[in-house]
Amino acid sequence: MNHELSVDQIRYYRLHSHHLDVINPKSDPNQLAGACGMQNTPPGAWETALFNRIPDCPPAEMERLLYQEKSLIQAWSLRGAPVVFPAEESDVFLSALIPENEEPWIYTNGILLALDFLQMSFEELFRIFLSVMPQLNGRRIVSKTELDQTIAGWMLPLLPAAKQGLWNRPSMYGNPGKQTVGGAAVSFFLRPASFHGLVVFGEREGISPTFTSYQSWAGHSLKIGEDAQKQLVRKFLRCYGPATLDSFLRWLGCSRGQGRRLWETVSEEIEPVLAAGKKAYILAADKDRLFSPDAPQRDLLLLGGHDPYLDQRDRFVLQPDPSLHKQIWKLQTNPGVVLSRGEIIGIWTGKKKGNGMEIKITLWTGHPETPRLSELAEEYAAFRRLKLTKVEIF
Repeated sequence: MNHELSVDQIRYYRLHSHHLDVINPKSDPNQLAGACGMQNTPPGAWETALFNRIPDCPPAEMERLLYQEKSLIQAWSLRGAPVVFPAEESDVFLSALIPENEEPWIYTNGILLALDFLQMSFEELFRIFLSVMPQLNGRRIVSKTELDQTIAGWMLPLLPAAKQGLWNRPSMYGNPGKQTVGGAAVSFFLRPASFHGLVVFGEREGISPTFTSYQSWAGHSLKIGEDAQKQLVRKFLRCYGPATLDSFLRWLGCSRGQGRRLWETVSEEIEPVLAAGKKAYILAADKDRLFSPDAPQRDLLLLGGHDPYLDQRDRFVLQPDPSLHKQIWKLQTNPGVVLSRGEIIGIWTGKKKGNGMEIKITLWTGHPETPRLSELAEEYAAFRRLKLTKVEIF
Protein backbone atom coordinates (compact mmCIF):
# COMPACT_ATOMS: atom_id res chain seq x y z
CA MET A 1 0.00 0.00 0.00
CA ASN A 2 2.73 2.45 -0.97
CA HIS A 3 0.61 4.61 -3.24
CA GLU A 4 -2.91 5.96 -2.83
CA LEU A 5 -5.30 5.70 -5.75
CA SER A 6 -6.80 8.86 -7.17
CA VAL A 7 -10.54 9.21 -7.77
CA ASP A 8 -9.92 9.41 -11.52
CA GLN A 9 -7.99 6.14 -11.48
CA ILE A 10 -10.88 4.44 -9.71
CA ARG A 11 -13.47 5.95 -12.06
CA TYR A 12 -11.61 5.00 -15.21
CA TYR A 13 -10.96 1.48 -13.93
CA ARG A 14 -14.64 0.97 -13.11
CA LEU A 15 -15.85 2.54 -16.35
CA HIS A 16 -13.74 -0.01 -18.23
CA SER A 17 -14.95 -2.91 -16.08
CA HIS A 18 -18.57 -1.87 -16.71
CA HIS A 19 -17.88 -1.56 -20.46
CA LEU A 20 -18.85 2.12 -20.45
CA ASP A 21 -15.55 3.61 -21.60
CA VAL A 22 -16.03 2.72 -25.28
CA ILE A 23 -18.88 1.94 -27.66
CA ASN A 24 -18.98 -1.85 -27.76
CA PRO A 25 -19.80 -3.99 -30.82
CA LYS A 26 -22.95 -6.10 -30.98
CA SER A 27 -20.89 -9.29 -31.11
CA ASP A 28 -21.05 -10.25 -27.44
CA PRO A 29 -23.89 -8.66 -25.45
CA ASN A 30 -23.86 -11.61 -23.05
CA GLN A 31 -20.36 -10.75 -21.85
CA LEU A 32 -21.43 -7.17 -21.18
CA ALA A 33 -24.57 -8.19 -19.29
CA GLY A 34 -22.51 -10.68 -17.31
CA ALA A 35 -19.97 -8.20 -15.97
CA CYS A 36 -22.02 -7.98 -12.76
CA GLY A 37 -25.58 -8.60 -13.95
CA MET A 38 -28.15 -5.97 -14.90
CA GLN A 39 -30.98 -5.14 -12.51
CA ASN A 40 -34.40 -4.98 -14.14
CA THR A 41 -36.37 -2.88 -11.69
CA PRO A 42 -38.13 -0.84 -12.82
CA PRO A 43 -38.94 -3.03 -15.86
CA GLY A 44 -36.79 -2.01 -18.81
CA ALA A 45 -33.84 -0.91 -16.66
CA TRP A 46 -31.64 -3.68 -18.04
CA GLU A 47 -32.43 -2.62 -21.62
CA THR A 48 -31.32 0.95 -20.89
CA ALA A 49 -28.14 -0.40 -19.30
CA LEU A 50 -27.31 -2.56 -22.33
CA PHE A 51 -28.15 0.31 -24.70
CA ASN A 52 -25.55 2.47 -22.98
CA ARG A 53 -22.95 -0.20 -23.70
CA ILE A 54 -24.12 -1.19 -27.19
CA PRO A 55 -26.05 1.77 -28.64
CA ASP A 56 -26.83 -0.05 -31.89
CA CYS A 57 -28.46 -3.05 -30.20
CA PRO A 58 -32.22 -2.43 -30.62
CA PRO A 59 -34.88 -3.58 -28.15
CA ALA A 60 -36.03 -6.30 -30.55
CA GLU A 61 -32.56 -7.85 -30.47
CA MET A 62 -32.49 -7.69 -26.67
CA GLU A 63 -35.87 -9.41 -26.52
CA ARG A 64 -34.61 -12.09 -28.89
CA LEU A 65 -31.61 -12.81 -26.64
CA LEU A 66 -33.82 -13.00 -23.55
CA TYR A 67 -36.97 -14.66 -24.85
CA GLN A 68 -36.11 -16.66 -27.98
CA GLU A 69 -32.41 -17.51 -27.89
CA LYS A 70 -32.50 -17.53 -24.07
CA SER A 71 -28.78 -16.88 -23.85
CA LEU A 72 -29.79 -14.35 -21.19
CA ILE A 73 -32.04 -15.17 -18.25
CA GLN A 74 -33.98 -13.00 -15.82
CA ALA A 75 -34.42 -14.22 -12.26
CA TRP A 76 -34.44 -12.89 -8.69
CA SER A 77 -30.79 -12.56 -7.73
CA LEU A 78 -28.60 -9.93 -6.02
CA ARG A 79 -30.44 -8.19 -3.17
CA GLY A 80 -33.49 -10.23 -4.14
CA ALA A 81 -34.02 -8.01 -7.20
CA PRO A 82 -34.83 -9.18 -10.74
CA VAL A 83 -31.51 -9.37 -12.60
CA VAL A 84 -30.65 -10.25 -16.22
CA PHE A 85 -27.49 -12.32 -16.64
CA PRO A 86 -25.96 -14.86 -19.06
CA ALA A 87 -27.66 -18.24 -18.90
CA GLU A 88 -24.27 -19.95 -18.87
CA GLU A 89 -23.46 -18.14 -15.60
CA SER A 90 -26.72 -18.98 -13.84
CA ASP A 91 -24.89 -20.66 -10.98
CA VAL A 92 -22.88 -17.48 -10.30
CA PHE A 93 -26.00 -15.31 -10.05
CA LEU A 94 -28.24 -17.90 -8.38
CA SER A 95 -26.82 -20.93 -6.55
CA ALA A 96 -23.80 -18.97 -5.28
CA LEU A 97 -26.29 -16.96 -3.18
CA ILE A 98 -27.60 -20.00 -1.29
CA PRO A 99 -26.70 -19.61 2.42
CA GLU A 100 -24.95 -22.31 4.41
CA ASN A 101 -25.30 -23.51 7.99
CA GLU A 102 -27.33 -20.95 9.98
CA GLU A 103 -26.94 -18.04 7.53
CA PRO A 104 -30.27 -16.34 6.70
CA TRP A 105 -31.59 -16.15 3.16
CA ILE A 106 -31.29 -12.90 1.22
CA TYR A 107 -34.51 -10.84 1.16
CA THR A 108 -36.47 -12.94 3.66
CA ASN A 109 -36.35 -10.84 6.86
CA GLY A 110 -39.75 -9.39 6.04
CA ILE A 111 -41.48 -12.77 6.33
CA LEU A 112 -41.35 -12.59 10.14
CA LEU A 113 -44.74 -10.85 10.36
CA ALA A 114 -46.40 -13.71 8.46
CA LEU A 115 -44.56 -16.36 10.47
CA ASP A 116 -45.63 -14.76 13.76
CA PHE A 117 -49.23 -14.60 12.56
CA LEU A 118 -49.18 -18.26 11.50
CA GLN A 119 -47.11 -19.38 14.48
CA MET A 120 -44.97 -21.49 12.19
CA SER A 121 -41.22 -21.62 11.69
CA PHE A 122 -39.44 -20.59 8.51
CA GLU A 123 -38.02 -24.09 8.08
CA GLU A 124 -41.37 -25.83 8.52
CA LEU A 125 -43.12 -23.62 5.98
CA PHE A 126 -40.21 -23.62 3.55
CA ARG A 127 -40.18 -27.43 3.41
CA ILE A 128 -43.83 -27.38 2.32
CA PHE A 129 -43.07 -24.67 -0.22
CA LEU A 130 -40.21 -26.67 -1.77
CA SER A 131 -42.38 -29.78 -1.97
CA VAL A 132 -44.94 -28.08 -4.23
CA MET A 133 -42.55 -26.11 -6.46
CA PRO A 134 -42.12 -28.98 -8.99
CA GLN A 135 -45.72 -28.22 -10.00
CA LEU A 136 -44.37 -25.11 -11.75
CA ASN A 137 -42.62 -27.31 -14.34
CA GLY A 138 -44.43 -27.00 -17.65
CA ARG A 139 -46.60 -24.13 -16.40
CA ARG A 140 -46.62 -20.47 -17.32
CA ILE A 141 -48.16 -18.09 -14.81
CA VAL A 142 -48.97 -14.48 -15.68
CA SER A 143 -48.34 -11.74 -13.07
CA LYS A 144 -46.52 -11.84 -9.76
CA THR A 145 -49.79 -11.69 -7.77
CA GLU A 146 -51.11 -14.76 -9.59
CA LEU A 147 -47.81 -16.58 -8.97
CA ASP A 148 -47.97 -15.87 -5.24
CA GLN A 149 -51.57 -16.98 -4.91
CA THR A 150 -51.24 -20.06 -7.14
CA ILE A 151 -48.34 -21.47 -5.11
CA ALA A 152 -50.11 -20.55 -1.86
CA GLY A 153 -53.05 -22.62 -3.13
CA TRP A 154 -50.78 -25.58 -3.80
CA MET A 155 -49.44 -25.35 -0.25
CA LEU A 156 -52.80 -24.97 1.48
CA PRO A 157 -53.81 -28.68 1.77
CA LEU A 158 -50.36 -29.57 3.13
CA LEU A 159 -50.62 -27.14 6.05
CA PRO A 160 -51.84 -28.24 9.47
CA ALA A 161 -55.65 -27.95 9.53
CA ALA A 162 -55.48 -25.29 12.26
CA LYS A 163 -53.34 -23.04 10.04
CA GLN A 164 -55.34 -23.19 6.83
CA GLY A 165 -57.84 -20.50 7.83
CA LEU A 166 -55.03 -18.16 8.83
CA TRP A 167 -53.23 -18.88 5.54
CA ASN A 168 -56.19 -17.53 3.58
CA ARG A 169 -56.65 -14.37 5.64
CA PRO A 170 -55.93 -10.99 3.98
CA SER A 171 -52.25 -10.10 3.83
CA MET A 172 -50.65 -7.76 6.34
CA TYR A 173 -48.41 -6.56 3.50
CA GLY A 174 -49.20 -4.60 0.37
CA ASN A 175 -52.75 -4.91 -0.95
CA PRO A 176 -54.86 -7.19 1.26
CA GLY A 177 -57.56 -7.23 -1.41
CA LYS A 178 -55.23 -9.04 -3.83
CA GLN A 179 -52.93 -11.00 -1.53
CA THR A 180 -53.43 -13.44 1.32
CA VAL A 181 -51.09 -14.18 4.21
CA GLY A 182 -50.08 -17.31 2.32
CA GLY A 183 -49.41 -15.34 -0.84
CA ALA A 184 -47.23 -12.94 1.11
CA ALA A 185 -45.20 -15.80 2.60
CA VAL A 186 -44.75 -17.29 -0.87
CA SER A 187 -43.51 -13.93 -2.15
CA PHE A 188 -40.59 -14.07 0.27
CA PHE A 189 -39.88 -17.73 -0.47
CA LEU A 190 -39.59 -17.02 -4.20
CA ARG A 191 -36.10 -15.59 -3.72
CA PRO A 192 -34.69 -18.80 -2.20
CA ALA A 193 -36.61 -20.71 -4.90
CA SER A 194 -34.88 -18.60 -7.54
CA PHE A 195 -31.43 -19.30 -6.05
CA HIS A 196 -32.25 -23.01 -6.25
CA GLY A 197 -33.19 -22.65 -9.92
CA LEU A 198 -36.88 -23.33 -9.31
CA VAL A 199 -38.41 -20.16 -10.80
CA VAL A 200 -37.45 -17.63 -13.48
CA PHE A 201 -39.12 -14.82 -15.38
CA GLY A 202 -40.58 -15.74 -18.74
CA GLU A 203 -41.60 -13.49 -21.62
CA ARG A 204 -43.65 -10.45 -20.67
CA GLU A 205 -47.32 -10.46 -21.64
CA GLY A 206 -48.25 -6.83 -22.16
CA ILE A 207 -47.35 -5.04 -18.94
CA SER A 208 -47.32 -8.26 -16.91
CA PRO A 209 -44.33 -10.52 -16.25
CA THR A 210 -44.73 -14.26 -16.61
CA PHE A 211 -43.09 -17.00 -14.58
CA THR A 212 -42.11 -20.63 -15.03
CA SER A 213 -39.53 -23.05 -13.71
CA TYR A 214 -35.85 -22.79 -14.66
CA GLN A 215 -36.03 -26.27 -16.20
CA SER A 216 -39.05 -25.39 -18.34
CA TRP A 217 -37.43 -22.19 -19.55
CA ALA A 218 -33.84 -23.35 -20.10
CA GLY A 219 -34.59 -26.95 -21.05
CA HIS A 220 -32.45 -28.34 -18.23
CA SER A 221 -32.01 -27.99 -14.48
CA LEU A 222 -29.63 -25.43 -12.98
CA LYS A 223 -26.03 -26.55 -13.48
CA ILE A 224 -23.69 -25.69 -10.61
CA GLY A 225 -19.96 -25.27 -11.16
CA GLU A 226 -17.27 -25.58 -8.53
CA ASP A 227 -16.13 -21.95 -8.79
CA ALA A 228 -19.52 -20.20 -8.79
CA GLN A 229 -18.97 -18.50 -5.43
CA LYS A 230 -15.46 -17.35 -6.33
CA GLN A 231 -16.69 -16.04 -9.66
CA LEU A 232 -19.36 -13.99 -7.91
CA VAL A 233 -16.82 -12.27 -5.66
CA ARG A 234 -14.44 -11.74 -8.58
CA LYS A 235 -17.19 -10.02 -10.55
CA PHE A 236 -17.84 -7.68 -7.65
CA LEU A 237 -14.18 -6.78 -7.17
CA ARG A 238 -13.61 -6.38 -10.89
CA CYS A 239 -16.54 -3.97 -11.25
CA TYR A 240 -16.44 -2.18 -7.88
CA GLY A 241 -12.88 -2.50 -6.62
CA PRO A 242 -11.15 -1.15 -4.62
CA ALA A 243 -13.81 -2.42 -2.23
CA THR A 244 -14.40 -3.62 1.31
CA LEU A 245 -16.29 -6.50 2.82
CA ASP A 246 -19.01 -4.08 3.95
CA SER A 247 -19.59 -2.80 0.43
CA PHE A 248 -19.78 -6.41 -0.78
CA LEU A 249 -22.44 -7.18 1.85
CA ARG A 250 -24.56 -4.24 0.71
CA TRP A 251 -24.20 -5.18 -2.95
CA LEU A 252 -25.39 -8.73 -2.27
CA GLY A 253 -27.93 -7.82 0.40
CA CYS A 254 -26.71 -10.75 2.48
CA SER A 255 -25.76 -11.36 6.12
CA ARG A 256 -22.26 -10.65 7.39
CA GLY A 257 -21.66 -14.35 7.94
CA GLN A 258 -22.55 -15.28 4.38
CA GLY A 259 -20.67 -12.33 2.91
CA ARG A 260 -17.50 -13.07 4.87
CA ARG A 261 -17.61 -16.74 3.86
CA LEU A 262 -17.89 -15.79 0.19
CA TRP A 263 -15.23 -13.09 0.50
CA GLU A 264 -12.76 -15.56 1.95
CA THR A 265 -13.06 -17.83 -1.11
CA VAL A 266 -10.80 -15.35 -2.97
CA SER A 267 -8.53 -14.47 -0.04
CA GLU A 268 -5.47 -15.66 -1.96
CA GLU A 269 -6.38 -13.58 -5.01
CA ILE A 270 -6.78 -10.14 -3.43
CA GLU A 271 -4.47 -7.49 -2.02
CA PRO A 272 -4.99 -4.21 -0.15
CA VAL A 273 -4.63 -0.71 -1.62
CA LEU A 274 -5.27 2.80 -0.31
CA ALA A 275 -8.38 4.57 -1.56
CA ALA A 276 -9.51 7.87 0.00
CA GLY A 277 -7.08 7.24 2.83
CA LYS A 278 -8.64 3.91 3.73
CA LYS A 279 -7.70 0.31 3.10
CA ALA A 280 -9.68 -1.48 0.44
CA TYR A 281 -9.13 -4.57 -1.69
CA ILE A 282 -8.66 -5.41 -5.35
CA LEU A 283 -7.99 -8.51 -7.36
CA ALA A 284 -4.22 -8.74 -7.60
CA ALA A 285 -4.59 -9.55 -11.29
CA ASP A 286 -6.22 -6.15 -11.86
CA LYS A 287 -3.56 -4.06 -10.11
CA ASP A 288 -1.75 -2.84 -13.21
CA ARG A 289 -4.96 -1.79 -14.94
CA LEU A 290 -6.19 -0.04 -11.80
CA PHE A 291 -3.05 2.02 -11.31
CA SER A 292 -2.65 2.76 -15.03
CA PRO A 293 -6.17 2.84 -16.47
CA ASP A 294 -6.87 4.04 -19.98
CA ALA A 295 -8.82 7.29 -20.19
CA PRO A 296 -12.39 6.70 -21.41
CA GLN A 297 -13.08 7.34 -25.09
CA ARG A 298 -16.67 8.42 -24.33
CA ASP A 299 -17.02 11.69 -22.46
CA LEU A 300 -20.76 11.96 -21.81
CA LEU A 301 -23.43 9.36 -21.06
CA LEU A 302 -27.08 9.43 -20.03
CA LEU A 303 -27.23 6.41 -17.74
CA GLY A 304 -30.47 4.91 -16.50
CA GLY A 305 -31.16 5.38 -12.79
CA HIS A 306 -30.53 1.73 -11.95
CA ASP A 307 -27.48 1.08 -14.10
CA PRO A 308 -25.06 -1.37 -12.43
CA TYR A 309 -22.33 1.30 -12.58
CA LEU A 310 -24.36 3.28 -10.03
CA ASP A 311 -24.28 0.41 -7.52
CA GLN A 312 -20.93 1.70 -6.23
CA ARG A 313 -21.21 1.91 -2.45
CA ASP A 314 -18.47 4.54 -2.07
CA ARG A 315 -20.71 7.15 -3.64
CA PHE A 316 -18.18 9.97 -3.27
CA VAL A 317 -16.39 8.43 -6.26
CA LEU A 318 -19.45 9.09 -8.39
CA GLN A 319 -20.29 12.49 -6.90
CA PRO A 320 -18.02 14.12 -4.29
CA ASP A 321 -20.73 16.44 -2.93
CA PRO A 322 -22.82 14.37 -0.45
CA SER A 323 -25.59 16.99 -0.46
CA LEU A 324 -26.45 15.89 -4.02
CA HIS A 325 -26.70 12.20 -3.24
CA LYS A 326 -30.38 12.35 -2.26
CA GLN A 327 -31.19 13.65 -5.73
CA ILE A 328 -29.46 10.64 -7.31
CA TRP A 329 -30.41 7.73 -5.06
CA LYS A 330 -34.07 7.74 -4.05
CA LEU A 331 -35.97 5.31 -1.85
CA GLN A 332 -37.76 3.96 -4.93
CA THR A 333 -37.31 4.92 -8.59
CA ASN A 334 -34.08 6.81 -9.24
CA PRO A 335 -33.68 9.43 -11.98
CA GLY A 336 -31.18 8.86 -14.75
CA VAL A 337 -27.78 10.49 -14.37
CA VAL A 338 -25.54 12.56 -16.59
CA LEU A 339 -22.12 10.94 -16.46
CA SER A 340 -18.97 12.80 -17.48
CA ARG A 341 -15.87 10.60 -17.55
CA GLY A 342 -17.21 8.57 -14.64
CA GLU A 343 -18.50 11.45 -12.50
CA ILE A 344 -22.20 12.25 -12.06
CA ILE A 345 -22.65 15.90 -13.04
CA GLY A 346 -26.45 15.99 -13.22
CA ILE A 347 -29.68 14.03 -13.44
CA TRP A 348 -32.32 13.48 -16.14
CA THR A 349 -35.87 12.23 -16.45
CA GLY A 350 -37.89 11.13 -19.46
CA LYS A 351 -41.66 11.26 -19.86
CA LYS A 352 -43.62 9.51 -22.59
CA LYS A 353 -46.41 11.57 -24.16
CA GLY A 354 -48.30 9.73 -26.87
CA ASN A 355 -45.74 8.63 -29.45
CA GLY A 356 -43.22 11.15 -28.20
CA MET A 357 -40.84 11.62 -25.30
CA GLU A 358 -39.90 14.70 -23.32
CA ILE A 359 -36.55 14.71 -21.53
CA LYS A 360 -35.48 17.11 -18.81
CA ILE A 361 -31.78 17.38 -17.91
CA THR A 362 -30.51 19.18 -14.82
CA LEU A 363 -26.80 19.94 -14.62
CA TRP A 364 -25.12 20.95 -11.38
CA THR A 365 -22.20 22.50 -13.21
CA GLY A 366 -21.97 24.00 -16.66
CA HIS A 367 -20.75 21.74 -19.44
CA PRO A 368 -19.37 22.87 -22.80
CA GLU A 369 -20.95 19.94 -24.65
CA THR A 370 -24.64 20.60 -24.00
CA PRO A 371 -25.43 20.05 -27.72
CA ARG A 372 -24.10 16.52 -27.27
CA LEU A 373 -26.57 16.02 -24.42
CA SER A 374 -29.41 16.87 -26.79
CA GLU A 375 -28.04 14.29 -29.24
CA LEU A 376 -27.89 11.65 -26.49
CA ALA A 377 -31.47 12.45 -25.49
CA GLU A 378 -32.59 12.02 -29.11
CA GLU A 379 -30.70 8.72 -29.39
CA TYR A 380 -32.33 7.38 -26.23
CA ALA A 381 -35.83 8.36 -27.38
CA ALA A 382 -35.18 6.63 -30.71
CA PHE A 383 -34.01 3.52 -28.85
CA ARG A 384 -37.36 3.52 -27.05
CA ARG A 385 -39.04 3.84 -30.48
CA LEU A 386 -40.26 7.34 -29.68
CA LYS A 387 -39.69 10.77 -31.18
CA LEU A 388 -37.99 13.31 -28.95
CA THR A 389 -40.54 16.11 -28.81
CA LYS A 390 -38.87 18.26 -26.17
CA VAL A 391 -35.55 18.44 -24.37
CA GLU A 392 -34.81 20.93 -21.63
CA ILE A 393 -31.34 21.46 -20.17
CA PHE A 394 -31.04 23.47 -16.97
